Amino acid sequence: MTSTVTRPSVIPPDAHGVRRVEFKALGTNCLIKFRLGDEHKALSFAADALAWLDRFEAKFSRFRPSSLVSRVNAAAGGDWIPVDDEMEHMLNLADDLHQRTDGILDPTILPLLRVWDWKKVHQKLPEAAEVKTALALTGWKKVRRRPGAVRLPEIGMGLDFGGFGKEYAVDFLARIARQYGITDALVDLGRDIFALGGNGAHPFWHIGIEDGNRPGNCWGGLAVTDHAVSASGDYARNFSHQGVRYGHILDPRTGWPVANGMRAVTVIARSCLEAGVYSTAVFVLGPRAGLHLASLARGVEVCAQSESGIEGSRGFSRYLVQAA
Repeated sequence: MTSTVTRPSVIPPDAHGVRRVEFKALGTNCLIKFRLGDEHKALSFAADALAWLDRFEAKFSRFRPSSLVSRVNAAAGGDWIPVDDEMEHMLNLADDLHQRTDGILDPTILPLLRVWDWKKVHQKLPEAAEVKTALALTGWKKVRRRPGAVRLPEIGMGLDFGGFGKEYAVDFLARIARQYGITDALVDLGRDIFALGGNGAHPFWHIGIEDGNRPGNCWGGLAVTDHAVSASGDYARNFSHQGVRYGHILDPRTGWPVANGMRAVTVIARSCLEAGVYSTAVFVLGPRAGLHLASLARGVEVCAQSESGIEGSRGFSRYLVQAA
């Protein structure tokens, strides 16, 4: 999670009554589409949604030195840090998601993210010893917790909520939309999406499925309502070094970028939190183990694209339509 929330651009309703709010937050391009006739109420919704998002980022972004997460990280190896109820909730979520993904979602991955700094690694790979040292500083079970406080016991440890923070925010913004009486909305924070109702022309929203082998192109589309869609892939950020392909998604078990032939994973779920976490887990585990893990979760449908082809859960095909 990076950057601050920019001032939104609220575009007047189109022929179907759909308004658009475009802005940047959490280090990515964001968009909210929604249908609401009352102009004043529409502007109030946009303002409230972005104000919440700015507060969320200010507390949980590791890129902000004054954030609560940054204070916890700075105290690694030292004192306990007091936390509020919202942070307790995020830590409880992290614990639950870590267990549900068999350890693939690990918020203590920050030491590895520092070693695999995407701005540097495409010029020079980290040494194996650096990766090994960083890996030794990870592990969710190392985190110490007690009511109202958290502690990272080793110097160099660090929390990063990037694995589920943006998805959590998508769900919360959809909740704000409902509080405003909005029945048709699409919340899109960097392609982590929740589709509420429909787009005015149809009782659903049309979402493209990006082709991991041909970035910028879609191989199909989805008709989605009252569900979330999230995609994981290394097609947008990868490089080759001495004939080996490296992507930006790390395997917390090895400390190295995922190298299992996966290109993209798209997940449909009842919440963006679920969709995002399972899309990452399937990508890291690979088609066979990943699809099995997702099959254990109720209401989660998956499509995995690898070097060898596309496969998915039985229910995913129900949402497929012609390419967007």
